[in-house]
Amino acid sequence: MVYDCIIIGGGPAGLSAAITLRRRNRTALVLSNPAARNPLAKAERVDNYLGLPGLTGQELMDRFLDHAQSAGVELRTGKVLSAMPFDGWMLTVGSEVFQAKALIIAAGVARGQKYPGEQRLLGRGVSYCATCDGMLYRNKPVIVVGRSADATLEANYLADTGCQVTYVSPSKPEGLSPSIPFVRANRLEVLGENAVEGLLADGAKLPCAGVFILREAVAPTDLLPDLATEDGYISVNRRMEANLPGVFAAGDCTGKPLQVAKAVGEGQVAAESADRWLENQ
Repeated sequence: MVYDCIIIGGGPAGLSAAITLRRRNRTALVLSNPAARNPLAKAERVDNYLGLPGLTGQELMDRFLDHAQSAGVELRTGKVLSAMPFDGWMLTVGSEVFQAKALIIAAGVARGQKYPGEQRLLGRGVSYCATCDGMLYRNKPVIVVGRSADATLEANYLADTGCQVTYVSPSKPEGLSPSIPFVRANRLEVLGENAVEGLLADGAKLPCAGVFILREAVAPTDLLPDLATEDGYISVNRRMEANLPGVFAAGDCTGKPLQVAKAVGEGQVAAESADRWLENQ
């Protein structure tokens, strides 16, 4: 199925965009992490959202989700690993592929700075997807940098495919195969000139052929390298149009203030702009 629009992010901006698209009879798919991981869900109390004061963040998220589901929005849980132009846009989530004519990025703020050497060696030994690239490193030493809830699953998968896996994170996780060595470290640097040669973990060099950095989400600029940004936020105009055709953005990823009301409003504008863009194609 080719959707009219795929929305990356299931927070206030993404769900607002999806509801608006459904009201215009557009097919909309929301791809996001589990709702419980959304920063809003962790808020103890929200008093500044018009008309709904005093709710917890989770209660507000539950209302947004109920509204979206009642509107017929399709929701999928998963981390978007790649996006490429192909008769619109083609996105991969694990081993699944989804296609849409337009794309709305509502992924929030990418948390966590890149490690030294990470960007320079991306695609040359640095990967964000074990299921995508694991077979390339069969019988080779690789390091998994665990920064997400499902990182142990991907580390175990790599070991099952024949990779020689070492797991690096600030604390030992649950669910890691006993056969996988664990290294506790915080300060990391990816080493290598033209390809990955190792990882520096709190000053200790760990030789390897590949480094899988598994965060909760992939930054939009890693998905779309040509996406224009300013001060770390996606550059958009008043219609929430990004610099790429058929791509729109809304919410925290477009800049401050990082507030629910702003996100909801921008999600609606992005959806209306996407709807007009689809009409003109």
